[in-house]
Amino acid sequence: MNYYVILYIFAKVLKSTMEPIFNNTQIAFSLKSDTELERAYFLFKLIDSQPLVRIGTAVTNFAIKAHLPVEGLIRATVFDHFCGGINEDDCLPVVDKMFTKGVSSVLDYSVEGKEEEAQFDAALAMTLKTVVFAAERDAIPFAVFKPTGFGRIDLYEKVGAKQTLTDAEQAEWNRVVDRFHTVCKEAHQRNVALLIDAEETWMQDAADDLVAQMMRTYNQEKAIVFNTLQMYRWDRMDYLKKLHEQAKAEGFYIGMKLVRGAYMEKENARAEERNYISPICISKQATDDNYNASVDYMIEHLDRMAIFAGTHNEESSYRLMQLMQEKGIAKNDPRIWFGQLYGMSDNISYNLAANGYNVAKYLPFGPVRDVMPYLIRRAEENTSVAGQTSRELTLLKTERYRRKNKNETTN
Repeated sequence: MNYYVILYIFAKVLKSTMEPIFNNTQIAFSLKSDTELERAYFLFKLIDSQPLVRIGTAVTNFAIKAHLPVEGLIRATVFDHFCGGINEDDCLPVVDKMFTKGVSSVLDYSVEGKEEEAQFDAALAMTLKTVVFAAERDAIPFAVFKPTGFGRIDLYEKVGAKQTLTDAEQAEWNRVVDRFHTVCKEAHQRNVALLIDAEETWMQDAADDLVAQMMRTYNQEKAIVFNTLQMYRWDRMDYLKKLHEQAKAEGFYIGMKLVRGAYMEKENARAEERNYISPICISKQATDDNYNASVDYMIEHLDRMAIFAGTHNEESSYRLMQLMQEKGIAKNDPRIWFGQLYGMSDNISYNLAANGYNVAKYLPFGPVRDVMPYLIRRAEENTSVAGQTSRELTLLKTERYRRKNKNETTN
C-alpha cells in the first residue's frame, strides 16, 4: 500500500479517537456580539465569491491609489475583522479580550512591499516595540517579523543564489544581518519567542541561512528564534531533517512554525513562466501528508525542538492533540503552540484554549492603507483554499441559529 495512503488512513484514525471539540460554536464565538457575528457572516459571504473578491480588490486598490476617502469604510468592515488596530496600543483591547478566554496574541506589523532603508529601519523599530510589549504581557507570548520587512526581496534572492554582490549590495546585506541580530538579541535578552515568517521560495534560501545563524547564536538554552516551514513545498522535510542534524552537532535548539503556505498561485505561475519544476506539492493531499509528517517528526524530537503549529485544518489539529496525549505531553507544554489568524477559525482557537492547550492568534496591525496588501491576500487565500470559507459560513450560520433559538426560548 502506498505510504501516503497509509498516512492518510492513520490520520483519519487519529482524528476519530479524539473527542470532537471544534463544532462548539458557543465557545468559538463567545466574544462576538450579535452585530459582530452578522458582520463576519456578511464578509465571508462576499469572500465566498471569487468574482466579488476580484472586483472588490480592484476597486479597493483604485480607491486607495486615488486617495479616495474609503479608510473609514474599510476600517469598519474587513479591517476590524482581520486586524487588531492601526498601532500596538490600538490592539490592546483586542489582546486583553481574547486573553480572557485563554487565547494569546502575536502582534504582527503587517505592512508589506516596502523597498527603502528608512522603511526597513522603521519595521525594525516597530518589531523591537512588539518584543518589549510581549515581554511585559503574558497575553503576548511571541513577537514576529517578515524577512522582507528588513531588506529587499531582490537582495535576498541574489544572496540565496550565491551571486557576487557589489560593494553597495554587501553593505546593504550587512545591514539586513544587523537588523536580524538586533531583534533576535532583544528577544533573547527579554526571553520572548520570536517567529520569523517564510515568504517566496526564490528569497527563502537566504532567509533560511540567516535564521539558522540566529538559532546558533540565540537558541543555546532553548528555542527563542523560530523559522517557518511552508509544507506545501515538497523539499521542506529534507530541510528540517538537515537542520536537526546541524542542531544536534552544534548544540542549539530548533524553533519552527509549521504552516501549509501562502503563495501557491504565485509559485506555480513563476515556475511555469520560467520553465522549472514547481516547488509546490502535486496535490492538496500531498501537502497535508507533508504537514502531518513534519508534526510527527518534531514531536518525536521534542527534546531539541519547539513547535508553533500554524494551521486552520481541524484534522491536523486533532492529530497533534492525539500525539500529545499518546506521548503523555501536557496540553500546556511550553514547547507546543497552536496558532491561527485573527478573524478566522475561531472554532479551533477558542475550543483549543477552552480545553487547556496553548493557543495564539496572529493579530495584524498597521495603518489601514499600508495593511491593505495583507488584507487582499487574506481574501484571495480564502477563495483559493477549498472548504475554508464554506466551513466558516457553516459555523457562523450554526451560531446565528443557536442564538436565535435561545432568544425565542427565553422570550
